[in-house]
Amino acid sequence: MAKFAKRISNMQASADVIRQLFEAMGDPETISFGGGAPAREALPVEKIHDIANEVLTREKRGIQALQYGNPMGVPDLRKTVIERLLAPKGLKAGMDDVLIVSGGIESMNLVSQLYLEPGDVVLVEAPTFVQAVQIFQLFEAKVIACETDNNGLVIDDVEAKIRQYSPKMVYVIPTFQNPSGRTTNLERRKALAELGSRYDVIILEDDPYSEMRYSGEPLPPVKSFDTTGNTIFVNSFSKIFSPGSRLGYIYAKDEIVRKIYDVKTATNSHASVLAQVICAEFFNRGLYEPHLKMIRDIHRERRDVMMDCVKTMLPPEIQSVYPDGGLFTWVELPKRINTTTLLAYAHAKKVAYVPGREFFVEDRDNHDNCMRISFGGVEPEKIRIGMDRLAGVIKAKL
Repeated sequence: MAKFAKRISNMQASADVIRQLFEAMGDPETISFGGGAPAREALPVEKIHDIANEVLTREKRGIQALQYGNPMGVPDLRKTVIERLLAPKGLKAGMDDVLIVSGGIESMNLVSQLYLEPGDVVLVEAPTFVQAVQIFQLFEAKVIACETDNNGLVIDDVEAKIRQYSPKMVYVIPTFQNPSGRTTNLERRKALAELGSRYDVIILEDDPYSEMRYSGEPLPPVKSFDTTGNTIFVNSFSKIFSPGSRLGYIYAKDEIVRKIYDVKTATNSHASVLAQVICAEFFNRGLYEPHLKMIRDIHRERRDVMMDCVKTMLPPEIQSVYPDGGLFTWVELPKRINTTTLLAYAHAKKVAYVPGREFFVEDRDNHDNCMRISFGGVEPEKIRIGMDRLAGVIKAKL
């Protein structure tokens, strides 16, 4: 059998984590806090059904939806991104600055294709989104972790590592971070954008959760402080519309977008026009704002139930993150508990989570006591049942 490319082995460890995540979501008897899916009730099935029935005709948008499309994306969806999603964040974009992609993951893939050479360094948060690491490793980049605390990236450490490693890119999820649920504060957002400009480093800002805020005040994106075009802002429709639609977008300087356009045509030509048309109509018909309120209400309740369970069911010596939004909380158990070993016992009790070590690219053994817990895809009553099971497993080990 022919040998696989070397780059496949580079990303195998992170790929194994992703495989486990998807497989854990498939067991109907297990209450899984492992995946990052939104609530089933948050999916606008009936509305999408009605839109599809109405517009997928020859007289309306059926031909457009089923034909090849512009790699930049359907115009009214790009206009929606500019006016309904970017402008409320204080970001002023033109039509040439926004490109529609096939889900948020493709954004990272396209930017990596554009910038990364084998051996280039990418700085990430510790912990960070494991699928992003998988992509960077696929392009044979060296991934270096930067320190974080409850206020996000530690800027002094980022600058020190920029000086030490001369990275091509810094990857950050500043709002309701995956996996930790933490949010980078305002001062550090400004400082990060400034570092990108001063050292000519790309800041890849991933923002899939900011619309899903349940408490606290919104913060402007890192991109809003960018004066040189070094920050690339990427986002997804997965949490606010539908994960299965596989839609996202990139906002950057038009000269960067033009190059990403070329990379995309060599990748998959364009995102699904069918999905784009339906998503555009969803916004055009004024359905987004009430839908956003509804999904915030659903997930706020689940956040509140989860954090109450963490407080009342788990041992008092644990530490946890109270997220103002998103889908995750982060729990640190006493050092003597290994959450990777504990997972087998949790599975036996039909409950699942993701061990914290899987989200670190360095010093993983020092984080064996951590776990990511997702509350988004689990109904409140099942959260209580699942957390009771998990608490029993933890207390037995303690």
